Amino acid sequence: MDTIQHQIPHDAKIYIAGHNGMVGGALIRQLASKGYNNILKRTHAELDLTNQAAVNLFFAQEKPDYVFLAAAKVGGIHANNTYRGEFIYQNMMIQNNVIHAAYLNNVKRLMFLGSSCIYPKHAPQPLKEEYLLSGPLEPTNQPYAVAKISGIEMCWSYNRQYGTKYLAVMPTNLYGPGDNYHPENSHVIPALIRRALEFKLRNEPEFVVWGSGTPRREFLYCEDMANACVYLMLLPQADYDFFLNDSTPPLINIGSGQDITIAELAETICKVVGYTGKIVFDPSKPDGTMKKLLDVSLLNSRGWKATTGLEEGLRVAYRLFLEQEKTEIT
Repeated sequence: MDTIQHQIPHDAKIYIAGHNGMVGGALIRQLASKGYNNILKRTHAELDLTNQAAVNLFFAQEKPDYVFLAAAKVGGIHANNTYRGEFIYQNMMIQNNVIHAAYLNNVKRLMFLGSSCIYPKHAPQPLKEEYLLSGPLEPTNQPYAVAKISGIEMCWSYNRQYGTKYLAVMPTNLYGPGDNYHPENSHVIPALIRRALEFKLRNEPEFVVWGSGTPRREFLYCEDMANACVYLMLLPQADYDFFLNDSTPPLINIGSGQDITIAELAETICKVVGYTGKIVFDPSKPDGTMKKLLDVSLLNSRGWKATTGLEEGLRVAYRLFLEQEKTEIT
């Protein structure tokens, strides 16, 4: 997957918005592995991306050549459904400010990271890029999805009007180093890892999992996600331009191409954690979309495929979580 000649010079200035997040950290590691170390990073305290004036000043002073827009307010079903106003406001402000400032300061390429929740709730499976805006969204995360859809449209509109080179990539559910293990606001994998460990340490006979266990989900190790993003960003111009045209959004799915049930995921996590009790499901809790699998044939056809198996990735994620939490569990 590294046979294509890199387009970007190694001294190029690359800004990663959201470098402290799971994907941002993985992007830094992937870029460093390919000799790219001239990375611009700003914490939220140093640069509030919802502040248009601050973002414009940063771009005008630093003049990044390339931008990965990985900054976002994210969370699971509970967080999305509870903090609906925050999710739509903060995400739209962040992406509007960064994308527009990139245009004003002649950024050569920008990559906007979205989410697979942009696709309609009842779209055919697997989800093709062409299904965007073809039906109603999943209500529990609609504000977040609408924000991300507006970011895709913004990239496409700027490409068409201003001749910019902006891509939007839609990852499936991600997990791995740097994930959020908050007890309430985390995604399904970190939530299950934390709770499986807690139940193991308390010798609980039953492990209760939200929902029916029947929804199917696709998961991608975050290092694979970052590798795909860097692969796309480094493409020679003709290969990069393959994704840019007036007739379709500059949209690319990134995933593993495989899905499993939540019940199977819970079983695998319990195996990794070493919890041996009974897994039971609480159908009174929401399931969300019953099936969500991305069609990744477009990306695969351009030379990239995921390489990390789910259990392999979960074992790394669990080991890192133990290191992170060792003061609490010893």
